[in-house]
Amino acid sequence: EVEVVTSGGGSVQAGGSLTLSCAASSPTYSGYCMAWFRQAPGKEREGVASGGGDGSLSYADSVKERFAISKDNAKNTLSLRMNSLKPEDTAVYYCAAARPWYGGRCPDLSALGDFGFWGQGTQVTVSS
Repeated sequence: EVEVVTSGGGSVQAGGSLTLSCAASSPTYSGYCMAWFRQAPGKEREGVASGGGDGSLSYADSVKERFAISKDNAKNTLSLRMNSLKPEDTAVYYCAAARPWYGGRCPDLSALGDFGFWGQGTQVTVSS
């Protein structure tokens, strides 16, 4: 079993920045894909960004050029730096780790079921 622990989040005004951090702990889980998702009130959970053990990075169109992820494969950590935040970025953010059969690759961000290990959500609120 892989435990995913999330930290960070909070409230910020539009245009501000926040950083979320995530760590996946397991003696046998290393170098796999990790990703960030978010869910706004009344909306479905959506993929934000992912980082593969192979060095691949992927972003949702809505956050490209504003958000940046940083992955440390050795430590199984993933951070999300969110810049130029907008009120529509308000959501509960979740970190997830992909099922091991993907190896170092990442599933598509729309394939939520392929991420088998989820952390607790953390609230991000952006006020206008």
